[in-house]
Amino acid sequence: MTGFSQEGGCQCGAIRYVLTERPQVVYCCHCTECQKQSSSAFGISVRVSRAALSVTGETATFTKSSGDKLTVCEFCPACGSRLFHNRPAYEDKLNVKGGTFDDTGWLKPAGHIWLRSKQAWVFIPEDTLRYDGQPENYEALIAAYGAQWG
Repeated sequence: MTGFSQEGGCQCGAIRYVLTERPQVVYCCHCTECQKQSSSAFGISVRVSRAALSVTGETATFTKSSGDKLTVCEFCPACGSRLFHNRPAYEDKLNVKGGTFDDTGWLKPAGHIWLRSKQAWVFIPEDTLRYDGQPENYEALIAAYGAQWG
């Protein structure tokens, strides 16, 4: 997609990034780990090509395990804002935390995962895909997200 550009960064401004390609998918995760990480009801994941993201500033990392999967998390060492995460299984992709974009108005999730642990007061729109847990794969979410762009 030509002409796509979105910027973002951490709370203190020490880390900035520019995304120059439309994301592969945007989805909301309602797992308890995302609730804790975001200090909110869910996390917004924006899966992008690592090559389409340029980052200025030095991030720090930590690795966490979720069952049998490892996740590498990147955050600002000055303010602690979590910015990105990825799994070694898809090293060429990474998830940008949706709330870190300067303009979040363009984000429209294709679906919601881990609904079995969602907060009871959260409303899930009827026109999105829904998963009680972790989807077996993300193909349906990717297709639904792509359909939003025509």
